[in-house]
Amino acid sequence: MQEQAIFNQPLGGNDMPRSGGIATMMRLPHAASAQGLDACFVGIPFDLGTSNRSGARYGPRQVRSESSLLRPYNMATRAAPFDSLQVADIGDVAINPYNLADSITRIERAYDAILEHDCVPISLGGDHTVTLPILRAIARKHGPVAMVHIDAHADVNDTMFGEKIAHGTPFRRAVEEGLLQPHYVTQIGLRGTGYAAEDFDWCRDQGFRVVQVEECWNRSLVPLMAEVRERVGDRPVYLTFDVDGIDPAFAPGTGTPEIGGLSVSQGLEIVRGMRGLNIVGCDVVEVAPPYDNAGVTALLGANLAFEMLCVLPGVKYR
Repeated sequence: MQEQAIFNQPLGGNDMPRSGGIATMMRLPHAASAQGLDACFVGIPFDLGTSNRSGARYGPRQVRSESSLLRPYNMATRAAPFDSLQVADIGDVAINPYNLADSITRIERAYDAILEHDCVPISLGGDHTVTLPILRAIARKHGPVAMVHIDAHADVNDTMFGEKIAHGTPFRRAVEEGLLQPHYVTQIGLRGTGYAAEDFDWCRDQGFRVVQVEECWNRSLVPLMAEVRERVGDRPVYLTFDVDGIDPAFAPGTGTPEIGGLSVSQGLEIVRGMRGLNIVGCDVVEVAPPYDNAGVTALLGANLAFEMLCVLPGVKYR
């Protein structure tokens, strides 16, 4: 008789009140490394690349706190990730709060170690700078990847105050370093004011599919995600979700808010629309608790991270 696998489960509200327990993501077990895991939650308490309002270094802690409200089964999609994947919270990357360059190196090394175990990381930022070192590690493991990027900003500046690495530059660097397959990159929700048309046109020139937010207003994004799935095919794909892609009415706790953004339901349609793709990693970034009214942005971040878990390869649906 075949022995049934035993998977980690989030601590339930009937076992421990949701106001209690250790504040891991969804109150999952904490693990010292990614060994033996199919997927992991990992925090990156980093905001040295922020250009406006700092505070995203506290994002991972607050997202974990708000995640105590989540339950293990997705009622909408019928995903039961904890019945089919071994998942744990492996804690935070020990960044250097005094040195951006050293922090980037530390993040790369941490993700090299995660990926050695064939574990899919779901990352909690931290500002958007952190996606660059993650992509460097991902590319060493999987080669250049496709990407779905939700954001108010393209994050393709050449420099910011003369610096090549900051939260507004990661995807310019990622293209230059050959980490992405540019013709299989989709950016969704871009908007706001800029300095020149090139702010978004540079992306188009590389082959990115740029979906400015005006294309999303007053419509479901299910058809868009069907297009994304067809375009990406079976290529390895990375999902990066800046919470400022969502309108600040729903996500005020972020460093660079822009009006006229995506709705929460559209954000869910995007993540759920990734189901069936070969997702090799994902992140939720730019949650800044000092600007977060009643924890609503951190709660959104926690739900988005859970939804990302629900669409990973191998998840069973009940």
